[in-house]
Amino acid sequence: MIKQWLHWRSLFGLIAIVIVAGTVWYSDSLAKKIAEQERLHVSDWVEAQKTILNSSDSSSLNLATKISSENKVIPIIETDEKDQLSNNYINLDTLDVKKDPNYLADKLQRFKAYADPIVLVISKQPYIANKYYYGPSKLLQQVKYYPLVQLVIVFLFIVIMMLAQRANYQSRQNQVWAGLAKETAHQLGTPVSSLQGWLEMIKDMEGNEKIAVEMEKDINRLLLITDRFGKIGSKPVLEERNVVLLVENMVDYIKKRAGGKVQFRIDAPANTEIISMISPPLFDWVIENLLKNALDAMEGKGQIVVTIKDSIGQVVIDVADTGKGIAKAHVNKVFNPGFSTKKRGWGLGLTLSKRIVEQYHKGQLYVLNSEIGKGTTFRIVLLK
Repeated sequence: MIKQWLHWRSLFGLIAIVIVAGTVWYSDSLAKKIAEQERLHVSDWVEAQKTILNSSDSSSLNLATKISSENKVIPIIETDEKDQLSNNYINLDTLDVKKDPNYLADKLQRFKAYADPIVLVISKQPYIANKYYYGPSKLLQQVKYYPLVQLVIVFLFIVIMMLAQRANYQSRQNQVWAGLAKETAHQLGTPVSSLQGWLEMIKDMEGNEKIAVEMEKDINRLLLITDRFGKIGSKPVLEERNVVLLVENMVDYIKKRAGGKVQFRIDAPANTEIISMISPPLFDWVIENLLKNALDAMEGKGQIVVTIKDSIGQVVIDVADTGKGIAKAHVNKVFNPGFSTKKRGWGLGLTLSKRIVEQYHKGQLYVLNSEIGKGTTFRIVLLK
């Protein structure tokens, strides 16, 4: 799925590049043709002005007047042979000219940079001439800006497609996780129910009291696991619970199975309840996964410190160990499905924990810091 998504993303990127390159080339070619046509129109307009000044033939005057009046899009400014403004212009905003005394001068500088003027010689001795500077029409400006508009559209298209692909991928991934969890809970349900029946039979037999107690513990553990998978497969109900109490209970549970060489410490506000909306079975699973992960990192000896902080609107829980630490190259991979530095295990514990915290509790779970040979700290942030 990931390779397919990357393939489609590359394909969309290539299509976008081709579209933009083709659009830029075509727009540039079209703009040059329009610019050439506009210069011809300005030349015809100047010739018409010359005819109006010098000709006495009525038919010629009529034609020249018609050509002169047809230019309604190309802005033109007239100067003398010394480039002094004569206040003759067309297709410029008269109100802007009146409001800003420098308007014509500024436009003239832009027109000079745009194209060479067309000169109308009125007299050679003495030399008298009018220069006509012109700028691009609105149509030509739109053609030049079109590639930028096209680029923005293509960029938005790529972003929308990438977001759609990502949302589709995440949706399918969520469906797989939910389906897997439901199926696991369903498959566990039948044998666990059968074991409960066998347990009742064993309890009725004399001399099996100790065995029955241990079997009941294991069955209750299986029931807890089944309940956890069942809640992952459906939207869990969040309840107001004391985070400190839940963490203490889980630390006590892990402590009994950790051995005497591992020290546990909980740093939390004394005699204070820190309440948050959580799903107790799933939250216990997260703490259990983090504590077991810390134990594996320390290889049976070290210290685990769980710090609980009551912030404004948030509950912050840090689980720190003195284990072997995580290499910087692996910090961003620890939550990926299947990633594990252990010889045993499926690499799903941290992945499930992150999904439980972030998707079901709308919180955060991340590596706060880690250093090789000194340990790692995971941080959970929950909304109060």
